[in-house]
Amino acid sequence: MPPTQAESVIRSIIREIGQECAAHGEIVSETLIAFMVKAVVLDPSNGFNMDRTLMKSDVQNLVQLCMTRLLDTKNPSLDTIKMQVYFDMNYTNRVEFLEEHHRVLESRLGSVTREITDNRACAKEELESLYRKIISYVLLRSGLGSPTDIKTVREVTAALQSVFPQAELGTFLTLSKKDKERQLKELTMIVTGIRLFNRDCGKGGEGVDDLPAVLHVAIPATMQHIDYQLETARSQVYRYTAILEKAANDPLMRAELQPYMLKEALYNIRQYEVFLQIILSDIITGAQEVEMMTKQLAAHLEQLKMTIKSKTAVPTSQVFPIFIALSTLWTSLQDETIVVGVLSNLFTHIQPFLGAHELYFPERVMQCHLNGATVKTDVCRMKEHMGNPAIGILKYKEKYYTFNSKDAAYSFAENPEHYIDIVREKAKKNAELIQLLELHQQFETLIPYSQMRDADKHYIKPITKCESSTQTDTHILPPTIVRSYEWNEWELRRKAIKLANLRQKVTHSVQTDLSHLRRENCSQVYPPKDTSTQSMREDSTGVPRPQIYLAGLRGGKSRITDEVKVNLTRDVDET
Repeated sequence: MPPTQAESVIRSIIREIGQECAAHGEIVSETLIAFMVKAVVLDPSNGFNMDRTLMKSDVQNLVQLCMTRLLDTKNPSLDTIKMQVYFDMNYTNRVEFLEEHHRVLESRLGSVTREITDNRACAKEELESLYRKIISYVLLRSGLGSPTDIKTVREVTAALQSVFPQAELGTFLTLSKKDKERQLKELTMIVTGIRLFNRDCGKGGEGVDDLPAVLHVAIPATMQHIDYQLETARSQVYRYTAILEKAANDPLMRAELQPYMLKEALYNIRQYEVFLQIILSDIITGAQEVEMMTKQLAAHLEQLKMTIKSKTAVPTSQVFPIFIALSTLWTSLQDETIVVGVLSNLFTHIQPFLGAHELYFPERVMQCHLNGATVKTDVCRMKEHMGNPAIGILKYKEKYYTFNSKDAAYSFAENPEHYIDIVREKAKKNAELIQLLELHQQFETLIPYSQMRDADKHYIKPITKCESSTQTDTHILPPTIVRSYEWNEWELRRKAIKLANLRQKVTHSVQTDLSHLRRENCSQVYPPKDTSTQSMREDSTGVPRPQIYLAGLRGGKSRITDEVKVNLTRDVDET
């Protein structure tokens, strides 16, 4: 049968089974029906041949068998399959869940973001309306309060005005759409950081819950509840195993007990235990993240206090990065709150799939069968069968196998395929073992892969092929690439014209902080003076200045001039 025709037949079978179940008052998901079809076909006791085309009688038989199993609501096997399908459809790991959560948040904010980034406000009223939309965006994105709470809106408005006053809307409107979105996110983080700091100082924080305190209460309480259920499930597992071991040596008890039903109940509780361990592991990881983030939050708040203190003005370059870091940590705490809630909800919703235990194996029946039986824990069994480390690990067809004794290792090594086939045949009879024992790759698909969600694809189509590649060194020898080489003649022409034009240009230079260290510098100094020293100093004494006066040169009453010469020069000895 061609693949498209086979898919069409299978889809019609699934649709018919769903309609029949709905007619009997049982609403069943298509994923569960698809897996049940696979389980019925795989079971060799039902006689379906995988190598031939399904006839009309085969289809009718398949529908009837699936109906019988799906309507048997008191069957532990069906409960296990329902539990597996529900868990597989609703559980994702932390990273994928948070990525999806952030995508959903972005899509919800898409309309508000577009109203802001596509806005072409000009008038005063339009600018005021745009600013109010930005305030609403900040509130919605931060998740700290409601846009309808007046006190919260006032607090956000005051914080936003301190970093982005309304007068800057003109500059904001000139940005590209991508830059607007980036600035909106950055403003949200800064405003959130300011509000968290004000809340810590007791001056604000309207509508902001104390997430660290909430998580420090919720996480331990959830862990304690899951631990209790896990221990209860393990206790039930130990008792079921002890009864099965006792029945294996008692034919009368085996006939009375219906061991196949007890085994199905054991598979059910074991699967529940595995799912609880997965949930608990994620919650423990979340608790560690919360503890680390709480310490970082306190450190950032203390750093802000030390930076601001009583200063009236602080450079934005010092406080804005801390505000953004506070916002990032708070967003991570919000994510942890959502993760804990989802995991707790998942834990609550898988508990109803344990209903068959009390119905078929009430406490009084269990106590009756436990008389004379030895109840051992998994830890005790592991200690008993640890074996010698020299037994080692056996690798067979890229898979690794361990054993609890040398005899088991020898038996398996003699004929590995025999034991692998036994496990495979057991899983065909009890389809819930495919997931419990992680045997997806050993079974071929029966359901159209394109019709399934990502979460449940491993239920339907095993991974039988994969693309692989090898990487080799591209350049073994050192590269000899001439960076200045140019093959394009037009590019060479452009460079030549550029160089020719530069000859007629005046050269200018600009000094920057990075280039001033590479400039040519010169300094002005005074030339050295000629100096000398003397050992002996020549000296002289001053002689008296001659002082000679002549009298009578002007004449007098007589015609004859009587000249008188007077020498007033002092003697040398007197000086």
